[in-house]
Amino acid sequence: MKKILVTGATGNVGAALIQLLKNSGADFEAAVTDISKTEKIPKGVPLRQLAFDGKSDPAPFTGIDKLFLMRPPCISDVKKYMFPAIDAAVSAKVSHFVLLSLQGAERNSFVPHRKLEKYLIKTGIPYTFIRPSFFMQNLSTTHLKEIRDNDEIYVPAGKGRTAFIDVSDIAYIAFKALTEIGHENKAYEITGNDSLTYSEVASMLSESLGRKITYKMPSAFSFVLRKIKEGINPEFAVVMAAIYTVCALGKAGEITQVFKQITGKNPVSMKEFINENINLWKRG
Repeated sequence: MKKILVTGATGNVGAALIQLLKNSGADFEAAVTDISKTEKIPKGVPLRQLAFDGKSDPAPFTGIDKLFLMRPPCISDVKKYMFPAIDAAVSAKVSHFVLLSLQGAERNSFVPHRKLEKYLIKTGIPYTFIRPSFFMQNLSTTHLKEIRDNDEIYVPAGKGRTAFIDVSDIAYIAFKALTEIGHENKAYEITGNDSLTYSEVASMLSESLGRKITYKMPSAFSFVLRKIKEGINPEFAVVMAAIYTVCALGKAGEITQVFKQITGKNPVSMKEFINENINLWKRG
């Protein structure tokens, strides 16, 4: 059995992936930056310490065959902080990289996801690029406070449509890529079945919550300034704006059937997601 290492193990996708691997009986370990902070990881899951700190140390990858690679949101300079780790993984004989990338990454050279894709291709090691649309969970994590406390969605996505995807569906595709053959050297653009504007999402939230949620539609510049004032790293704020610009330009609304083709299932709908998480946006 091939051994799998999951980075981003405490994140939304990573946590869902770990649960799938655990339930299947797969041979895997979770990579964490701090061994003492693992409360989000199920008990009994083997751990490895790994930090994308710019060092090329093959030790964290020793004995690993397949690597689920996720860029930490705080890292925008992937050349400095992540390329050395990829080199180390190659040196340790990792035989398959499964990268959590981004919808449209192949058309957006500015985003760090594309830089990672290009570097992985250059290694000559088999890869799978998972290019999901925007996470539904962004609404229940990154934008939770602004929706719950300010009754607004504040993103520079213009009037563009987005085919939102649930992280559980992303994790399922990653699970398939890591545990089955036939996914090598492929890129999967996965979306949900609903292509929605943020105004429409705000209306759906308003209906379910019984109070008005407004989509503010800021400019990219205003968005970056606000995020910096909120304490977000300026480089990260710019990357966030660049990603939302993909939506504003109308490049995030296309619905693909890749998820159903691979899994035989329909992806989670936005209505299902909102109903399941409605209490998160309620006050008091």
